[in-house]
Formats: sequence, C-alpha cells, structure tokens
Amino acid sequence: MINKALEILSSFAKTIPDAYIGPDRTNYIMEQSEKLSVEDKDVLIKFFNHILTVMVDRTASDIEIGGPGTANYIWFRIQGIKQRVKDLPNLKLDESTMLIAALLNKNQHRHLMVNRNIDFSYTFRYIKNNVNVRFRADAYFDLDILTLNMRAISSNLRALESYEFHQYALQSMSHSYIKFGLSLITGITGSGKSTTLDAIINYHNQTNPCQVIVIAAPIEFVHTSNQCIIKHREVGRDVLSFKDGVTQALRQDPDIIVIGEMRDPDTILASLEVADTGHKVFSTLHTSSAIESIDRIIAEVNPVEQERVRMRLADVLVSVVSQKLIPGVNGQLVLAKEVLVVTPSVKAAIKNNNTSEIYMMMNQGSSMGMITMEQDLMRLYQQRKISKENMIAYANNKNRIRQLFKAV
Repeated sequence: MINKALEILSSFAKTIPDAYIGPDRTNYIMEQSEKLSVEDKDVLIKFFNHILTVMVDRTASDIEIGGPGTANYIWFRIQGIKQRVKDLPNLKLDESTMLIAALLNKNQHRHLMVNRNIDFSYTFRYIKNNVNVRFRADAYFDLDILTLNMRAISSNLRALESYEFHQYALQSMSHSYIKFGLSLITGITGSGKSTTLDAIINYHNQTNPCQVIVIAAPIEFVHTSNQCIIKHREVGRDVLSFKDGVTQALRQDPDIIVIGEMRDPDTILASLEVADTGHKVFSTLHTSSAIESIDRIIAEVNPVEQERVRMRLADVLVSVVSQKLIPGVNGQLVLAKEVLVVTPSVKAAIKNNNTSEIYMMMNQGSSMGMITMEQDLMRLYQQRKISKENMIAYANNKNRIRQLFKAV
C-alpha cells in the first residue's frame, strides 16, 4: 500500500506542467485531486492513515507535512520536541500537496484558496485498539506551497479534580453553583486549553443536568450526552461563524455555552452579552496571564466601546485560568496554572482600569482559590517536578520568581 501510494504521488508529480508555479501550481494540484479515481484516492487515504498510525504509536502530539520548511520530511512533536521522522517516506513538495489535497473536499478546496487557510477535523480508525482517533487539522501555505499541521485529540478525558483547583475556583466554574457569567481558559498554542475545556464539560456532564452547546473551529473531542444534553456546532460546517453560533445559541435553550475561542471583536461582544443574559459561558484566549486576558478583551474592541466593555466584563467575569505546559524533570510535560477568582475587589479594579492591582490580589488570595503563575511554578519546583531553569524561563514575572526563590 505504501509503495502504491508513493507511485501514485510520484507519477502525478511528473505530469504537472512546468508553466504552473506558485499559487497556480497548488491550485492545479487541488483541481486534479478532485479527478482522482476512487481507487487511487482510497490508496492515498490509507497511506495517510498509516502515517497517523505511526504518530499514535509514538505518542506524538503533532504532525507536520508539506511546505519548504519541512525539507521533504514528515515531522512529529513528541513530548514537546519537534523532530524529523526518518523512517517514514520523504515527500517532495508536489507529492505532499497532492496528499493533503486528497484529504479535502471541493468546498474545502475553494475555502482554502480564497482564505489561504482552513481548520478542519479528521478521524481515522486506529486498528490496534479498534478505536476512532480524532485530529484537529490546519492546512495553510508556506511560500505558496500547501502544508498541514494536525494535532491529536486525546480520547481520554482528564478529570477536572486532577487539576487540583481550590474549592472556590471549582465553584466559580460550576453551573450548579453559579448559573451565569464568563470563565476563561487562556494560554499559548499547545498549552492544553482545549483539554481543560473538555474536562469542564465532562465535569458538568457527570454531575449537572443541563444543556451544553459547544461552538468550535474545529470540534475536537466529541462528548457523549450523559447528565447533560451536549450539542456540537463546528464553525464553517454547522454554523458560519463564532458570532453566529453564539447568537443562535440563545434560541437553542442553552444552560452552558462553550466558545472555542474569542478571536474577534464581534465574538467578544456577543459572548459578553450572552453571559450578561444569565448563561454560563466558557471560552479561551491566546494570552499568558489573567491580567493580560482582561486587557486583551478590552483592547480588542473599538475604542468607543471599550468603557462599556470594561464595565460589562467586570460584571460577568467569574474566573480566569491561565496555563502552561512545562518540560518536567522526568521528560513529561507538567501543567502550571494561574487562577483568578473574581471577587468584589477584582471587579472594582477592572471597572477603575487598575488591572495592574490584580496581580497582588492573586498573590495574596490563596484563601479565595487564587494563585499566580510564579507561585505555582515555585510549587512545582519544590515538588521536584520541574528544574530551576524552567521555573524561571516559564515565569511571566522574572523578578517575582527570583524573589520567591530567594525567600525559600
């Protein structure tokens, strides 16, 4: 099967006219991929699934295929380290472009060529364990050449209790305790935000009978309804945009709305409005601290709207969890987290545009379930889970982490 797939890719690459270069070449390849015979497409899909099987076998989190940056190799990220996979076939640029194009349908081709990027989900059957494995995929361009990143979605849900949140922090995220408000999970790409969101959904699914609407691009983990009714709406597939998904959710009898990402002003405004109307809202941001998350939301909207958004955010925000995955001393990744629980003092600081005061509130708010990133890094270091070098490297406030270290 592998040799047959490589033969199909190689033979096709030789037929591409030299006149096609740059975007025109990629467009030509995608057009031709739609003309593949059912048999040839089946071989290519099986070859791609073989690559994913190797990825799962080696517990890799990400795979990279295509584009000049890969130097014709397939790359995995294993335990946070990106590496060439030298025992998988090398693919020339035209070959990898055809392989990626074969995964997409005609509508996805059209979207990709217009928007130069497409997020989608992909599922294949992992024969060894007889289970379906899902991936979050992103196809994009590297110097006009099609390239693909895919991230494996764990089939095992992490228990929310394993995060060791303080009781008050858990209560702020629990629909049974607080029926409305906005809770944010933040961090850079690859910090486990989606895993935390899925743990929160699963927590409610086991304990709280309510309706959950998940809006994401793409949908990653698919939850099975238990105590909750859980609806999954994928942007670009089930709904046109995050904003539309949030607005339409109000007519779908939700108790909890999970927004995969607050990525634009319209989605931010819609999310705040929904939280203000008495619904529980969870979402993510690409920020590295609780304070940065608050400032980012306000800064994202039009300046004439910022004062109103500041007041509304102060009224609806109930908690922020900012997280990072730190290389551990045992080679495994370790979760470090910063937790902000919104108290009356925090609300006042947001309304008065004094967010810089919030850090000290977190620093001194352990009894309310709060902790700074620096305090949690110090905890992990004292438990000998991370090194001193990584403790300092991953701190948001370098001066503060050094002060904590000296005080030990």
